[in-house]
Amino acid sequence: MNMQSCGGAPAFRIAALALISATCMTAAASGSESYEVWIIDQSDTPGLDHGGTLHIFRGSDFSGGRVPATDSAEVVDLGGTSAALCRERTDANPVRPHMVLFNTERTHAIIAFVASGHVLIMDAAKREPVECLRTTQSPTGRQAHAAFPAPDGSYILVANQNGKRLERIDSDFSARRFIHNPMATLDLATCETPAGKPCQAPGLRPDNAPICPVVSDAGDLAFVTLRGGGMLVVDPRPTPMRIVAEYDMDSVKGNGCGGLEVRGRMYVNSGGRPGPLEHLHVYGFDVYRITLEDFRRGGPFAPNTPTATSIYHADGQHDSHGMVLTGKAGEFIWVMDRHADTAEVFATADDRRVGTIPLNGPWTDNAAPDLTDVSPAGELVFVALRGPTPLSGDPHNARGSTPGLGVMRVAEGGKNGELAGIVRMSNAGADGVERADPHGLRVRRLD
Repeated sequence: MNMQSCGGAPAFRIAALALISATCMTAAASGSESYEVWIIDQSDTPGLDHGGTLHIFRGSDFSGGRVPATDSAEVVDLGGTSAALCRERTDANPVRPHMVLFNTERTHAIIAFVASGHVLIMDAAKREPVECLRTTQSPTGRQAHAAFPAPDGSYILVANQNGKRLERIDSDFSARRFIHNPMATLDLATCETPAGKPCQAPGLRPDNAPICPVVSDAGDLAFVTLRGGGMLVVDPRPTPMRIVAEYDMDSVKGNGCGGLEVRGRMYVNSGGRPGPLEHLHVYGFDVYRITLEDFRRGGPFAPNTPTATSIYHADGQHDSHGMVLTGKAGEFIWVMDRHADTAEVFATADDRRVGTIPLNGPWTDNAAPDLTDVSPAGELVFVALRGPTPLSGDPHNARGSTPGLGVMRVAEGGKNGELAGIVRMSNAGADGVERADPHGLRVRRLD
């Protein structure tokens, strides 16, 4: 291996709990450095049965084409003051920090703990917990798979996955006020759609565990992907929340966890099976496009309308997951394939697939790319790479060999790219088992 260095820093060295890799990128300086990269290892805090570890890198860590060392990150132990606040508020420890998102002003981080059902709100600048709430226990369980804030900060929409409920936290970030509103909840196992159909039923939507409630830029619509297939489009603002449109399992396949809005169109995906569920395929990779204006012309809508247009389907061993927008004007969407270890690239002008970016190579033989985000200047894409002991998702798709933060250099105006290096992470116990499992990832702009 060529062990070059950048600015005199060694290319790699061994540290207490991690193999630290610092590699050179041949790209130009990283442009705007006024940002942070937040990535969460969802494995338990060492020595505990809860918590987790938040790593925060500065944008300047990546300047000059560097891939930084692991110990350049600011580390926040989610098993410390954050867990203490959760215990105080809910009498339970937070377990498995799975997703992180920021409010529009980027003053607060919202972290969803998938195993325990906690939603933690943190002061992003101070790295301090502000509030901790917990989803509702239902006959089928309780989780918090993802928590999406409204663009205007008025609510946080929570996917209570195994509880099969869509829940809302009424929020005011400037006043630091966050209230779980049970009157707003939609019970997705027992509700009825505007068309008079059961929300959950065999052959229609057989398993209404909500995965990701992707909120529109206007905050008036949420596209709620479902584990068993199908999708519900919801207006999150009224109490209770209101179903606007419904899709069955033949129109939108199951287990999607990627979504973004581009010029009035919402793109969502579907992926592979997260467990021994007969109604789901082991593998899956689909991408759909829906025109938002169609919803705003009024309803009611017949089932499977407005149309969710399939722009891509892949047969074989694939697993669609995180999505990110690249290019100066959002010309391309990269969709991570967690099983095939690639990023599929689509042109937003006409929805064509225009390329495939392999992630396996000199830095890893099994990348398992998951959630992803892009630097403010658009020259770098960051992606969470899963570990050998996946703590969420099915191991056939989610198992990787190099847990850490993947740094991808963007090329050809967003149409292409390459994995330029990995900031390795480790959480190996006394038994020698590597449990580091990065998942939640988000870029926080500071300007």
